[in-house]
Amino acid sequence: MQYRTVGRTGIKVSSLCFGTMSFGGNADKETSKAMFKRTREAGINFFDCANMYSNGEAEEILGECISDCRDEIVLTSKVFFPTGKDVNAGGLSRRHIMLEVERSLSRLKTDRIDFYFVHKFDATTPIEETLRALDDLQRQGKIIYPAVSNFAAWQIAKALGISAKEQLARFELIQPMYNLVKRQAEVEILPLAESEQMGVITYSPLGGGLLTGKYGVNRKPSEGRIVDQENYTKRYGAQLNFEVAERFTAYAHEHEVHPATLAVAWVMAHPSVTAPIIGARNVEQLEYSLAALDIDMTSKWRDEISGLSITPPPATDRTEEAL
Repeated sequence: MQYRTVGRTGIKVSSLCFGTMSFGGNADKETSKAMFKRTREAGINFFDCANMYSNGEAEEILGECISDCRDEIVLTSKVFFPTGKDVNAGGLSRRHIMLEVERSLSRLKTDRIDFYFVHKFDATTPIEETLRALDDLQRQGKIIYPAVSNFAAWQIAKALGISAKEQLARFELIQPMYNLVKRQAEVEILPLAESEQMGVITYSPLGGGLLTGKYGVNRKPSEGRIVDQENYTKRYGAQLNFEVAERFTAYAHEHEVHPATLAVAWVMAHPSVTAPIIGARNVEQLEYSLAALDIDMTSKWRDEISGLSITPPPATDRTEEAL
């Protein structure tokens, strides 16, 4: 296992992060604990969670898993999405953040969260309000660093400017979507992270299962997130994505590598990515992602794989100036 430093924090994390969204959902407690054990055997010390995963059960299971190794674990959780029916049970208001961090700490059975993510942009709450709450939590020792997920680059940049001006704790870690068919992060988010010395953990390296070899132009499994869940159908349902998946699957087979393994390795090799977040429903499925650790992904090989999909245009849309 290789370990990489998260931005300018000095914290070293494994080059793969394990995401626990399946804990308490697609994976029962016994399976979840088996996957945790396997990731620890592989050298993973970085675990991503959220207060909304399985209505809090994911945090509870993860809390049990880390009970005897908490100081060896770099832990994340998130706040934004509604956790109840009350009108104030969501968003990034100071009130909601302060309530939810306490609930997450309790479920995780810990006194601090290493990276606490705002899970989504809140258009109804001033960023200053959110940043002040996160700064207070850092001063109280309940979080070590604020972090940000699913923000646009301009929203992150605005937050960084406010943090600098008001001398508040800034976002030190970004969590964007990134895979071979969803490459928008390359345009501004990853360059921003490099410029501002921020860590990056990317989610959905397998494209919701699209890049696992199960999908093609005229091929779909009988069940799966892209088939069963409306949000994933909207996210990945474009015909072009299935064309990329078919080309990528054929390419992986030609190189005698499982598509899931190659998809994770491709993300992991981006110089601005600290660690892709891998997830699984069981240990067997997990092994394909862990195998990416054994792939020596050269820049030439990565460029070749990138050519299987469409490279997004530069932020200015002056394609003639693209490197």
